[in-house]
Amino acid sequence: MHTKLSHQELAFQEDVRAFMRENFTPELAAKIAHPATFKSATIEWQKRLDSRGWAANGWPEEHGGCAWSATQKYIYCNELAAVGAPDVIPMGIKMLGPVLYSYGSEEQKQKFLPATKSSDMWWCQGYSEVGAGSDLAALKTRAVRDGDDYIVNGAKIWTTYAQYADWIFCLVKTSDEGRPQGCISFLLIDMNTPGISVSPIISIDEEHHLNEVHFENVRVPVGNRIGEENQGWTYAKALLTYERTAIAGVAYCKHTLEKVRKLASQGGEESLSLLDDVDFQARLADVEIEFMALEFLELRVLSSIDNGEAPGMESSLLKLKGSEVQQLVQTLLWDIAGSSGGMVPDMHDAKALWECQGNVARREYMFGRAATIYGGSNEVQRNIIAKYALGL
Repeated sequence: MHTKLSHQELAFQEDVRAFMRENFTPELAAKIAHPATFKSATIEWQKRLDSRGWAANGWPEEHGGCAWSATQKYIYCNELAAVGAPDVIPMGIKMLGPVLYSYGSEEQKQKFLPATKSSDMWWCQGYSEVGAGSDLAALKTRAVRDGDDYIVNGAKIWTTYAQYADWIFCLVKTSDEGRPQGCISFLLIDMNTPGISVSPIISIDEEHHLNEVHFENVRVPVGNRIGEENQGWTYAKALLTYERTAIAGVAYCKHTLEKVRKLASQGGEESLSLLDDVDFQARLADVEIEFMALEFLELRVLSSIDNGEAPGMESSLLKLKGSEVQQLVQTLLWDIAGSSGGMVPDMHDAKALWECQGNVARREYMFGRAATIYGGSNEVQRNIIAKYALGL
């Protein structure tokens, strides 16, 4: 791991910046931000990334990946965050993709990987259930073998973007013998299959991200099972390590902290800025120190991945610390909005004024409350760290 960019890395950084300037236009950003055009605009953006070969940058080259170094991945994520551009929707490319190319059959790879990479196939994740969130092994959704099919009954909850998804990857119970973890299989299910219904869940930020998905006698071909029957827990654990690494939010925290410092530096004609307040200075310094440790942890994990190692317990560390830092940063932004009545005085740039409206800060703050829960609650992450790092 190193922290200074080489001439080649600086050239790569400028290449990414030029691409962002040309392709992530204000018009496209506005469409992505609007619920009515979110899916079509996000697909357009992901296709632009894919045309450059960047959509599935973490995949092996033989499946369309970039073979980027850890530093290149770090640069890319930071440049995305710098212009406010979203990364790819993670469920397909970042979460399912590595499971498919690691454990899927050749037929499954050929059918699903290219369409997932190009955003022609959108995925959602069917893991959590009522009574089986942090204790995922307690899931009740059942798949009963019927010839060349499974018949699936049950429900999944907190399913992000299920209203847009073409397919769902699901953990289902296929046995009652032995440990619960040894009774689970991993299925790929077409969302257009008869018997599937989706119920919206409106979250505290007033957005429709989440859903409950119901399965009533849903027929799924056995050929849509990843790997062996009753081995789904193994594949699910591998997926979760990639998910937790992806949701640490390091680039987001970095650039939101920059925005916090910029907004806090604004003072009125007769008033001091928040940066002149000793208490706020101390709070900001504490968060910046926490973020610095998080950033170096991410670089270590990326370097390990570069060396062919899968993210393990370190992904839990990233998720744990990343979600906490996200909430600290969002609280600072929310406090700035509150102290200025939703607007920071003496800031005349229209985009900056829009960004610092209290409503934007409120929604980020509220959505961020879930960061310490989704992807495996932070209590679960502490248990994983205690077991695998401390041997407890």
